[in-house]
Order: sequence, then structure tokens, then C-alpha cells
Amino acid sequence: MPKKADTKKSTAKNTAAKKAPAKKAPAKKAPVKKAPAKKAPAKKAPVKKAPAKKAPVKKAPAKKNTAKKAPAKKIISKKRTTPISSYKGRKGEKYMSAAMKKHFNAVLIEWREHLREEMQKTFDHLKNKGESYADPIDRASQEEEFAFELRTRDRERKLINKIAGSLEQIKQDDYGYCYACGIEIGVKRLEARPTATHCIDCKTLDEIKEKQLGG
Repeated sequence: MPKKADTKKSTAKNTAAKKAPAKKAPAKKAPVKKAPAKKAPAKKAPVKKAPAKKAPVKKAPAKKNTAKKAPAKKIISKKRTTPISSYKGRKGEKYMSAAMKKHFNAVLIEWREHLREEMQKTFDHLKNKGESYADPIDRASQEEEFAFELRTRDRERKLINKIAGSLEQIKQDDYGYCYACGIEIGVKRLEARPTATHCIDCKTLDEIKEKQLGG
């Protein structure tokens, strides 16, 4: 009897040994070789292409304008001409004829333009050199100079008014005759003083009276 029990135990162990799966030793993992990191390809600098040479375009010859251009008007600044020569009358010519009036009219206009130019020069001079000097002596001399120029221009302004009156007399056929006695003033006196309104005798008497009243 005891032998059968032993045999059963042994058979049981054998069956258990068969059933239990044999424990396998863990397989060693083969070292994984890392693939070398791929280097990013260096960017190639863009090759600049030389610009293609354009074939020269032949321009059609411009048509010449056959129409004649009007000559450009040259702006000529009016320059003061030489003084008008004295009047040379003809034999038997009537006093204050049309030619004589035309001559004195031109003389008066030329004289007026000259005075206006001088006045404009004075105004420009006063504008450009109107600065005040620090030195009182320089400032005083400058003021005296300006005062003298203004007095001169004031006399010329009055003279321009007289010229305008003489031009008006020419239009009304009253030019060349004395205001006091009504006789002819004379060509020679008018050449010396185109704005004269009195003959030489009446003017002399007026000057004598002024001296007596002033003295």
C-alpha cells in the first residue's frame, strides 16, 4: 500500500512538472543602433543670374515739325536812353506846332520815367539797408543819409506832379504860354525848364518880390 501512494505522488509531481511551463530566461535585447542624425543639407545661396541684355530697340526718327515756330519775344528791359536833343525848328514854323508839341511831350515823359526810376532805387535802398547799427555815430550818419534821400525824393515827387500838369496843358493846347501875361514862354526856356509856366520876365519879377518879402 505505501508503494502505491508513493507512485501516485511521483506521478502527480511529474504531471505538475509537465504542466508548469518552464520559465525562460529573459532574452537580452540587442542594443539598438541609433541611426546617425541626418544633417540638413546646407542651403545653397541662390545664384544671381546676370540680367539678359535686351536688344536695343531702334526708335523711329522723330518727325521734325515743319511748322515754323513763332520767334520767342525777348523781354527787353527798358533802359533810359540818352537825353532827347534840343528841338530844331524850321524857318517860318508856327510857335507850338504839332511837331513842337510832340517833341516837348516826349521830353516830359522821358524826364518823368527817369524820376520814377530814381524813386524806386531809393525805396529799394531803404529796404535793404534799413538795419540799425549798434554804434550811435553810425546810426546817426545812416539816419541823416536816409533823411536827405527822402527830402530829395519828395522834391522829385512834386516835380512829377508838375510834369503831369504840363502834359495835360499840351493836350489842351495851353502849353508854352505864360500864366501871368499870356505871351510865349519861348522854346529855349522850355528846353531848359520843360515845366515852366511863366516867361522869363514874369519869373524874374516873382523872384524879386519873394526876396523883398523874405528880407
